[in-house]
Amino acid sequence: MSLKEKSKEGKKFEKSYFDVLGLCCSSEVPLIENILKPLEGIKEVSVIVPSRTVIVVHDTLVISQLQIVKALNQARLEANIRVYGDSKHQKRWPSPYSVVSGLLLLLSLLKFVCHPFKYLALGAVAVGAYPIILKAIFSIRNLRLDINILMIIAVIGTIAMNDYLEAGTIVFLFSIAEWLESRASHKANAVMSSLMNITPQKAVIAETGEVVDADEVKVNTILAVKAGEVIPIDGLVLDGTCEVDEKTLTGESFPVAKQKDSTVWAGTINLNGYISVKTTSLAEDCVVAKMAKLVEEAQNSKTSIQRLIDKFAQFYTPAVVIISALIALIPVALRVHNEKHWLHFALVVLVSACPCALILSTPVATFCAYTRAATSGLLIKGGDYLETLAKIKVIAFDKTGTITKGEFLVTHFQSLSDDIDFNTLLYWVSSVESKSSHPLAAAIVDYGRTLSVEPQPEKVTEFENFPGEGICGKIEDRVLYIGNKKIAARAGSETVPIIQGEIERGKTTGYIYLGATPVGFFSLSDACRLGVQEAIGQLKSLGIKTAMLTGDSQSAAMQAQEQISDYALFLAISANFPWTCWKHRT
Repeated sequence: MSLKEKSKEGKKFEKSYFDVLGLCCSSEVPLIENILKPLEGIKEVSVIVPSRTVIVVHDTLVISQLQIVKALNQARLEANIRVYGDSKHQKRWPSPYSVVSGLLLLLSLLKFVCHPFKYLALGAVAVGAYPIILKAIFSIRNLRLDINILMIIAVIGTIAMNDYLEAGTIVFLFSIAEWLESRASHKANAVMSSLMNITPQKAVIAETGEVVDADEVKVNTILAVKAGEVIPIDGLVLDGTCEVDEKTLTGESFPVAKQKDSTVWAGTINLNGYISVKTTSLAEDCVVAKMAKLVEEAQNSKTSIQRLIDKFAQFYTPAVVIISALIALIPVALRVHNEKHWLHFALVVLVSACPCALILSTPVATFCAYTRAATSGLLIKGGDYLETLAKIKVIAFDKTGTITKGEFLVTHFQSLSDDIDFNTLLYWVSSVESKSSHPLAAAIVDYGRTLSVEPQPEKVTEFENFPGEGICGKIEDRVLYIGNKKIAARAGSETVPIIQGEIERGKTTGYIYLGATPVGFFSLSDACRLGVQEAIGQLKSLGIKTAMLTGDSQSAAMQAQEQISDYALFLAISANFPWTCWKHRT
């Protein structure tokens, strides 16, 4: 599936993604551009070498995706259309040419037992070199000198010296290297695919219930979003209340309550309740779409070092061929002895000086940094910013989901009634909470199970959810209200238990009411990630200072500070206490 874009002239273009497994290095980028740009209907062509991806913006009325694939495959580039959100690898195993070539090469080793087996190495060359020859022919037609031509020259020279085993080895290793590169590029593709997977593709029109493509929805359209569904487009809540999981965009694990006039973003999940959303942007202008575009632009960007290497590579490949030819021809011209040795040496230079390693070194290193960062929840704008990281002296971390796990754990559970023991109260609460989809509810249920208290949601009746407040349910003829301080009014109580000391400090507190009577409370905490302390210590050893930024309360920031220990100086900026500085011991 593709992402669609509308140009300023009003024409509708489609952005299509293609996996091009035959793309070896950046020296082949001009080849792809020369193939596609002259075609009518092509507006823009982008090539991402490390992930072997070609992105084409084209007019679907003039040229289709299949025609683009056909044009690329005429050059033996092994192109195919990438299905939207598909992260499956299309080339898990080596090609049949590589497999047969490898088997023949292995059998040719029997030449040490029976001499005629050496000719099987020629079969390995013939089979394995077939796709290489096709690519080389196309490169010659386009007057381009690439790695395929260098390999063919090396193989011909080796055969001329009657070293069939070495020729077969060159062909087999080259084909396997290409396969390994395609396997590595698949991992890079998977990162981009996972990001694009959170981009919604369908939307439901509130008035008619019609399901339409998200990119066809106009501004100020009213959409319906049910519980459990992904919000398709940025907008404002027109009607209804719910809680939204915004972890995909903000990294914050705590659900955000939404009501009328609240802002919601595409790619976030409606956890409960029904809302109607009035769109404020087009699908292509949503925050999540901009994130995908940012990663895409980062992949296309080149560092200053990479630009220098690409410019150098234009002269490097011809220079390698000339040097190799001189090594072979000068000894012949001078009539030196052992000319075969010099020819062999020239072929070694030709193969070992292959420009692919040089040309791919910087983009692969850069792309590995992109993918490693993306899998860690970081988006980097471009290659130049990676180089800037070497100059950084202070690093600021978000607290929730970065310093902390973003997963809540029950740290305290207490009954306030002498008539209700701990296990009974925990059983009631976990049973009612098991009917809720709230992340805090899951933490309480898990806590109960660790104490061998199994919830029984089937015994809970009259369950209700109050977004931003809590829940209630009836179990064993008792009505329980569970939630934050606001749930007290819902339960008909005028008092909220006062929690003091370390139990409350830096934690999320829930209150339990039996009717209008407070009967218990519990505390949940977001613990620091494993390895945070070590990471901060390593940054300190590099001379980099660290800071923690948070919108939580001062007590929550102090709790995180205490868990991290005294490894570094932290600065915590709180929404509740703006510009307040809490210093850590050093």
